[in-house]
Amino acid sequence: MPLLDHFHPPLYPQRAWESFHSRWANSIADELHRVLPDRYFAEVHIHLGGQVEADVAEFDRAAAETGNGAAGGVAVQTWAPPAAVMTMPAAFPDDMEVQVRDQTDDARLVAVVELVSPRNKDRDDSRPAFAAKCAAYLQRGVGLVVIDVVTSRQSNLHNEMIRMMNWGDTFLLPADALLYAAAYRPVRRQNVNQIDVWPSALTLGQALPQLPLALRGGPAVPLKLEASYADACQRSRI
Repeated sequence: MPLLDHFHPPLYPQRAWESFHSRWANSIADELHRVLPDRYFAEVHIHLGGQVEADVAEFDRAAAETGNGAAGGVAVQTWAPPAAVMTMPAAFPDDMEVQVRDQTDDARLVAVVELVSPRNKDRDDSRPAFAAKCAAYLQRGVGLVVIDVVTSRQSNLHNEMIRMMNWGDTFLLPADALLYAAAYRPVRRQNVNQIDVWPSALTLGQALPQLPLALRGGPAVPLKLEASYADACQRSRI
């Protein structure tokens, strides 16, 4: 199945990229369940337009409930923090990912497959936020695969992460590598932290690659992007 452009005509805007990415994420999870050892399971997590989960109204309601006390109980005086010294803007990345967890270890997160969205690439605050999320996964030893098929934005989020972490220009992808998939395996060898990387350029009209998905504390399994993509296209009637 050749890689299609889901962000320009003739597919877009008649066929929403959000719908396809959601279906592709589910196809990736289904494909992983065919190769993951029984102790692991894959879940799809999608959250577009990232925002703080609790708002001011929730804080006010919680304070009121604490102050009233339980039925028949004694009211407890609510402590209120002083006024904030400053308030900063916050940008949180879109989440379109498949998480792999270890059910024998309290469902610990062991690997993540990230599907890049246009919002992840389009703003000066969105790109570092996505790169920071990926770097945090790697720091925790979580295996990671990033898939970027977004043709409507021109930045490279692998390079964004490399620059943010000061890992050196040696590890940058070519400037024209705007569509790509990359697998990352954090490891420790001879008391040195390292990250194995398998980058693969993607081209419209060409098939997608197979990449290793490393499981924290476990083996690597094959992530068959072509099979999951073809399944998603078939189910979407594309």
